[in-house]
Amino acid sequence: MMISTKGRYALRTMLDLAINDKGDYIPLRDIAERQDISVKYLEQIIASLARAGFVRSVRGTGGGYRLAKAPEEYTVGMILRLTEGSLAPVACLEFDQNNCPRAASCVTLGVWEKLYRAINDVVDNITLADLIQNAENGTK
Repeated sequence: MMISTKGRYALRTMLDLAINDKGDYIPLRDIAERQDISVKYLEQIIASLARAGFVRSVRGTGGGYRLAKAPEEYTVGMILRLTEGSLAPVACLEFDQNNCPRAASCVTLGVWEKLYRAINDVVDNITLADLIQNAENGTK
């Protein structure tokens, strides 16, 4: 599994909004400049974040974007699943019900299930607030 540019940029955008939240809406151009993302591409990403209710927007003078909730309420997993869809390492684990005809005899299924649990454990237990704290502490 590889996270796409869209997924990485969406996470960076949400983190930028969290770090730069001073109570005002943040213009898209400012986010694009700080994150070195083209405004056109960022427009597509922010639209999906807005549709999902992750960000709020205001048009016109003084307009821009801000998080809809506190940074503690967004996990990396939430953001990546919005942009990437399933984070399953193999197709047979994308849905709750594994419909693969080989599931009962698949020797490698356990490997993929462990990997999927590990991925979810990581991305679902790191919030934007955690990433901000890491940045402030100089840790990764």
